[in-house]
Amino acid sequence: MSNPQQTHGAFSWCELQTSDPQKATAFYVDVLGWETEQMAMPMGDYTLLKAGGQPVGGVMQQPDGPTQWASYVTVDDVDASVTRAIAKGATLIAEAMDVPGVGRMAGFIDPFGATLWVITYESVSKQKAVAA
Repeated sequence: MSNPQQTHGAFSWCELQTSDPQKATAFYVDVLGWETEQMAMPMGDYTLLKAGGQPVGGVMQQPDGPTQWASYVTVDDVDASVTRAIAKGATLIAEAMDVPGVGRMAGFIDPFGATLWVITYESVSKQKAVAA
């Protein structure tokens, strides 16, 4: 099975964005049995969610927006993907940004109202640069 972080077009991460990360994390740990690991990130604390010891998602503080699960799809080029999405009627909700230790990402709402995030993982970008 290929790694979704390395496969263009694959869903590769999910993230709960909520105003109360502690209570939300406790809920999912109780309901689904996930393990957690705390990580310091540039935008604040981040809770890594794990199943069977493997990372499956995360929880982060979202004070200004609605509580929601965000889905991330791996792309070869975040900026090009966002440009194509906007040309096809998407609305940008988060400009392309680099997150140190993670990668480059952006978020948009498609013409039908669904939110999607696109990401190119830093580790994958480095691997491709070395291979080139």
